[in-house]
Amino acid sequence: MPSLTTYALQSADANRVVIEALSELRLLAVAKGSYVHPAVSAEHSHHYLTQVMAINLWQLFSAPSEAERETQGRLALISRQLFQHLAERIGYEHIIDQLIDEIWRILKQRPIQVDSIKQMITQIALCQANPEIDLGSSGQGAARLVSSLYGPTQACQEDPGVDIYRQRLEVMDNAALQAEATGFARAMHDTGLVSPYHPVLIRHLLDVSDYLVAEALGLSSTGRDCLLCYRELVHALIRGGVYPATCQSVYGLALMLERGILYQSPVAPALWRQLGLSLSEWSESRLNIAYGTNASPKARLLEGVLCMLGLPLGVGQGNNPTCQSARALSMWAYNDPDYMLQMVAWAARDDEIVMHFEGQPISSLQSQSGVATELPMDLDAVSLIVVPHLDRIYAEMGRRCIGREGDPHRWVNPEFHGWWAGRGFRINVDVASGQLMDVDDFLRHFYASYHPYYNGNQPLIHPQPAGIAVTDSAARFIGWHAITILRASLGPNDQMRIYFYNPNNDSGQNWGDGVVVSTSGHGERFGEASLPFEQFASRLYIYHFDPLERGELANVTDAELETVKGHLARSWGADRLPPTDLQAEEGIAPPEPPQT
Repeated sequence: MPSLTTYALQSADANRVVIEALSELRLLAVAKGSYVHPAVSAEHSHHYLTQVMAINLWQLFSAPSEAERETQGRLALISRQLFQHLAERIGYEHIIDQLIDEIWRILKQRPIQVDSIKQMITQIALCQANPEIDLGSSGQGAARLVSSLYGPTQACQEDPGVDIYRQRLEVMDNAALQAEATGFARAMHDTGLVSPYHPVLIRHLLDVSDYLVAEALGLSSTGRDCLLCYRELVHALIRGGVYPATCQSVYGLALMLERGILYQSPVAPALWRQLGLSLSEWSESRLNIAYGTNASPKARLLEGVLCMLGLPLGVGQGNNPTCQSARALSMWAYNDPDYMLQMVAWAARDDEIVMHFEGQPISSLQSQSGVATELPMDLDAVSLIVVPHLDRIYAEMGRRCIGREGDPHRWVNPEFHGWWAGRGFRINVDVASGQLMDVDDFLRHFYASYHPYYNGNQPLIHPQPAGIAVTDSAARFIGWHAITILRASLGPNDQMRIYFYNPNNDSGQNWGDGVVVSTSGHGERFGEASLPFEQFASRLYIYHFDPLERGELANVTDAELETVKGHLARSWGADRLPPTDLQAEEGIAPPEPPQT
């Protein structure tokens, strides 16, 4: 039964994972004809394995989720390597339709890291080019993905190679260059992917026309004005960081110009500093180990900076428990870009970041270990350099709160993330016992702070850190997770929704009890996740607010409160309700309190 493989491979029991993996490998031997089994035919085995791959498709190119990290740890990597092994031997053509749908679903979230997606598209292209593979009617929609990487325009549609394409550009007139620029821009903004040919065109156009550069970047009037105002800086950024090996920098640059953040006075000089930054030996070696040497470490880091500034909600934490650090980088790129650039400069040049906690300096060099037990490597270039420092500082801030009553996030979050994080703090879990407490007041105050119908229709001004209780698809409690509340607004169907940033690499998750996080189709902007307000509130356990704002409890209807509490009681709150007299008599221990 193929559907059972998902549960076996996601088990926390190492024996179960290994036995299931061996089962698939034995059936692969039967499917390939290297072993003849009296009860299972090669055709049956092949069909079974294609079903298994289709059901577990997300394991082919997405990092482990929060639930997998908490329950499986490094075991989660076994299943991913198993499916890579199966796909290479069984063939991607048997799952190509599901693969294409999954690629588009991920691309709608506009992640910064797209190498795994590009690998999948390359496999699709190989299937299309192989005369021995008959795709039949499958693979609809693959052409847009393949052409976006290997042939977005007429001059490179047969994938001639960057050297030949560069020669073709030399003999083009302005009309032909205009057509090339428009074609590349359309493909890039349609998919979020950048072809290696695109940087070749951009660099060629620097000596031709700023108008055509703007066309090739697909800029609106806002981005075009920004380019013209900061022409020398944009040209320097292109010459320093836009190469075929760092092609995603084109998309990051385009979206950064569209955001207009260069008009914030510190950002342009900070980017000039980034262009001249001398990287430490440690930073250079980290970047070379993670990304190879086909581009210089400075160009890799500049690509990362441009993508971070252009796609602040596309940052992922990888297979690491560093959601706090990923959230901080995203929040700074979104809300305070020059501060993020300062962090990059300190980390990449000095191998040290110094932050302050309640007036006292904390050095990342002098701090003890952080939340991550190993040095993370599966990150974007900026996170690769900065996250190890932030992780140690965050952990040190938590250690300095030892002995204080209540949850340490009350003090850590505003100091770690920035002044705009509200100093007011609410939590609905008693830290000492792990039991739920003051649920009604917690919810009414959250509605009064964030729901437009109860806060005077005041939009959220600054993104706010918050904590959620993550549950799996069966609504079972997994752990505590850091997210950012971005806004509350009516969706297309006039339903009030919370839009938030989740540092997990894929925000489209099923949290059980009908709570399925949406990433598109409900008014989400690139990188946002969203839930109906009451469903989000049912998974919330801490949030911040401005204590100087009016703090009256919202007059939420009992029916709406009961909806929220119903989701809560059927999921992570099931065993956190206050103990009954019977429980006390029988000596039933309360659940474990939350850990930072």
